[in-house]
Amino acid sequence: MNYIINMRKGHGIFLGLLFLVPLLSFSCNKKQVAPQPQFTVSSAQVVFESEGSSSNVSITSNGNWTATSNSSTIWFTISQASGGSGNVTLKLTASANNTGAGREAIVTIKASNGDATQIEVSQPDNQNLLAKFAMVSPKLFTNNGNPLLDFMFTADPTAIEYNGRVYVYTTNDQQQYDTVGPGGKNNYGYIRTLVMMSSADMVNWTYHGVINTAKLAPYTYASWAPSIESRMETDGKTHFYMYYSNSGTATAMLTSTSPVGPWKDPLGKNIVDTKTPGVDVDNPFDPGVLIDGQGTGWLVFGAGAEKTPYLPDNARIFKLGPDMISLAGSISKIPAPYFNEASDLNFINGTWVYSYCTNWDARNVWPYSNIAKPSAACISYMTSKAPLDSNSWQYGDNYFRNPGENVGDNVGPLTNNHSHLFTFQGKWYFAYHAMYLQNYFNTTGGFRNVGIEEASVNTANGVNIPMINATFKGPSQTQLLNPFVLQQAETTAGTSGHVKFDTAGIVGNMVAKGQIDKQVLMVRGADFSKQIPSKFEARVKGTGQIDVYVNSLAGPALVSLKCDVKNWTTLSQQITQKIPNGAGNIYFVFYGDGFLFDDWQFE
Repeated sequence: MNYIINMRKGHGIFLGLLFLVPLLSFSCNKKQVAPQPQFTVSSAQVVFESEGSSSNVSITSNGNWTATSNSSTIWFTISQASGGSGNVTLKLTASANNTGAGREAIVTIKASNGDATQIEVSQPDNQNLLAKFAMVSPKLFTNNGNPLLDFMFTADPTAIEYNGRVYVYTTNDQQQYDTVGPGGKNNYGYIRTLVMMSSADMVNWTYHGVINTAKLAPYTYASWAPSIESRMETDGKTHFYMYYSNSGTATAMLTSTSPVGPWKDPLGKNIVDTKTPGVDVDNPFDPGVLIDGQGTGWLVFGAGAEKTPYLPDNARIFKLGPDMISLAGSISKIPAPYFNEASDLNFINGTWVYSYCTNWDARNVWPYSNIAKPSAACISYMTSKAPLDSNSWQYGDNYFRNPGENVGDNVGPLTNNHSHLFTFQGKWYFAYHAMYLQNYFNTTGGFRNVGIEEASVNTANGVNIPMINATFKGPSQTQLLNPFVLQQAETTAGTSGHVKFDTAGIVGNMVAKGQIDKQVLMVRGADFSKQIPSKFEARVKGTGQIDVYVNSLAGPALVSLKCDVKNWTTLSQQITQKIPNGAGNIYFVFYGDGFLFDDWQFE
């Protein structure tokens, strides 16, 4: 009986314990499912000191979370946008800072329970402009004058002096480059414009835009190798006569009463082509025009299949009519040894001087014992006192070797050769092209640029032209630039290489276009010796900024001119810093997508 009672008693205790254990278990589990929430973020601020730099942010959470940025443009990346419980390390990485301007954003880390933490992300202004623009041009941080324009490809130069300036006209290789890209080849097929530029000092060049031959003369397949002359006519105006290659098939021409246009086509057809009597060459192109001391016009041209390598018999000359748009007589031959193309003509002390580019053939025939054989694709010259008499022409010498031979500076690989000999302010100069900029534009497609060298022409005993070498240095500055008179933004001695210009509605006038990326324009040899500036002003439009520096891009800007206007406006700012007395280079660093910069002046 006791045993039974004890068993029942024990059983009761056992049942009681069974009942109690779940209660105890329930109580313990209740504490575990409701712990204190865990959500921490290690950083409240991230500062990127340089492009491409990274910063780590640690997140500890016992739930899910998301990471978002309020930046409207993607200028940094977050290694992951969401995660779960545990410890996670996010990496924030800055992208390239194309403008160099300071950037800010907020990154929000939000937990699933509603808790959130914000991180301030920023990058300070990048003022290391010297490093940014270190490898953009052979001119920007040097005293080099070549190539004349460092922001576009140009070739086949001609030049003329007018009202204290030299005007240079070229083939627009940039049009070909823009069409085929850096990986394409320059076969000249897409070039249907000619480039205009001018200078008063031989180092600061004003870009005047292009002559649209495709619009002016629709029969022009492609436009290359211009040649220009001018003459005062009976109407009291100076008339400009521009001849150019209509691809390889003919020579066309345009006229104007201004060196920058507007231009017009007075003939509506080629002035010379294969149907012209007496031409007798396959390629009547690469014209060279001359008005001699008596006011008479002459035109030389030619190229094509060789009769023999030594005397290809493809160089031609004729006299132009008084109107400069007609032939005044028959076409004569110039017996130019190893002739290829690129005819040019000068009149020096009563002597006609014909220059041309030689061919690439071996020099197996050479009858002159006292004159060296011309090198391949060099510039040689001949002289005559009676240019229509073929027998009167005498070979002079080779006076400019192919730039690719690196006689002088290494200005690029071998190329075709095209030149023009001219005077400016009583001094001789030689214009040519070489492949100066291909490395800077990341191309090997054969895109050319015009350079100029100082030249010597000896006339003591006939006409003799000593050898000229291609250089980066180029000509010396003939006069200092006056920063206290209105100067055009498209006047430059060096740039950041990829500056863009647009028409301003006035013939021959261009404006610099801002970009998201900072660009720089430089003018050389500004004269601050007679006056220290107190104010800077610029004509601008749109939203952007111009920072002005003198002599160096290091240190604070002399002026920071901010613009936010819809119409053309002249803005100004007082100058508080002192600048060195004397001549200096002025740098204009500008940016702003849609921002336009027309002209500037110090006071």
